[in-house]
Amino acid sequence: MQFACAPMMKQPMQTSEARLGANSNVYEDMQKLPEPKEPVVVAVYKFRDQTGQYKPSDIGANWSTAVTQGATSILINSLEESGWFVPIEREGLANLLNERKIIRSSRANYNSQDPGQAQDQLLTPLLFAGVILEGGIISYESNVITGGAGLRYFGAGASGEYREDRVSIYLRAISTSNGRILKTVHTSKTILSQKMDAGIFRYVSLKRLLEAEVGFTFNEPSGIAVQEAIDKAVHAMVIEGLLADLWEVKDTEDLSTVAIQNYLEEKAENEKTDYLGFQSLPFRSGFKLGFSGGTMMFDGDYPNGTLGPLGELSVGFFQNSSLSFDLGIGAGELAAQNAFSTIVQYTRLNAMYRVLNFYRTTRYFQAGGGYLLNLGEDPFGEGIETTFENSGFINGAIGFEFMAGQKTGIDFNAGYYWLFNDGIDQVNQGQYNDYYWTLKLGVNFYLGK
Repeated sequence: MQFACAPMMKQPMQTSEARLGANSNVYEDMQKLPEPKEPVVVAVYKFRDQTGQYKPSDIGANWSTAVTQGATSILINSLEESGWFVPIEREGLANLLNERKIIRSSRANYNSQDPGQAQDQLLTPLLFAGVILEGGIISYESNVITGGAGLRYFGAGASGEYREDRVSIYLRAISTSNGRILKTVHTSKTILSQKMDAGIFRYVSLKRLLEAEVGFTFNEPSGIAVQEAIDKAVHAMVIEGLLADLWEVKDTEDLSTVAIQNYLEEKAENEKTDYLGFQSLPFRSGFKLGFSGGTMMFDGDYPNGTLGPLGELSVGFFQNSSLSFDLGIGAGELAAQNAFSTIVQYTRLNAMYRVLNFYRTTRYFQAGGGYLLNLGEDPFGEGIETTFENSGFINGAIGFEFMAGQKTGIDFNAGYYWLFNDGIDQVNQGQYNDYYWTLKLGVNFYLGK
């Protein structure tokens, strides 16, 4: 969200002057690469858009391509800026050869008048490359992740939306002596689009209407995203080539520089990360012990149910699979304002389904049932009050869990409990049974491997 305030604080009031092209976020990493023993002469014939994708549009056909068609120019610039390669012209080779023919023809006409200068004005030969770089932009996926949130009350509110696209780059180095593919690297870059707005629409009096709105939209340029992905590919190609002894550094001690160590750590981390950028690790073991606290609100025959405290101890089984089981024992207070109050103790058994079980953050659904003991207002007095009814129930819950460590999770959920009778509050009337809601925040400990 680092761009959230930029459009508001830099609203253009007039045209701006031309400026030098912006560097990508990988540019600084490229400058930290060790110095080469000798730059490698490379040729790039064509680095093409191979996606076949057009810009997504909600209003009809759009025949503009989703990514730039000038990726070859971006790659050549990135190779030059890295300091490790000497790119030679091959995309416009026909133009170069034609121009050399013109030079030879002009010199031949001039030298026919002065034969003594013919030897001094021969054209130098063209450089040849030991390595050819091939590849291209191989995919562009739109709407990889979308989402948003909003709130509106009494004519005033705000909302926000976001969307992520993704562009992927493949780059390979080929030996011109034998055609062997020396190394292939793959990089990708997300393209973020954001929209935020707020407004008010309200009648302040009978004939007076107040209406105001503010907002902004941010669309990350796809050209900058392609540039960053290509820079990252060149950066990776340099280090992968060093590790494979395809080229050498000027000082052998530079092989232990921070730039190379950071790349190796990033590569190891990438093996644990999925295509959405989330870590996919077996965080959760098979057995779970959980503690949680929160609040419960009664909704029955009395109006104005109040919030009461809640505590729960839970154990979970088969937690290392998407479908698991959760047994909970809890106690809390159900009450209605100026009407009744009672302490309850419940036991529940739920089936749980986690949407993304192997991710650090996961959403889940629970469904099951149990039994509730209605202990009365003072369960620790001389005797347990028996005028309150007990009840079985069915329940459901939704929630999410964030793994703060390999075996420790922070859990938040909201639940609904529907009771089998209507006498929890000592009043039995109407066609609907009593029920209550819960909100819980807790910590889960995963034991074992």
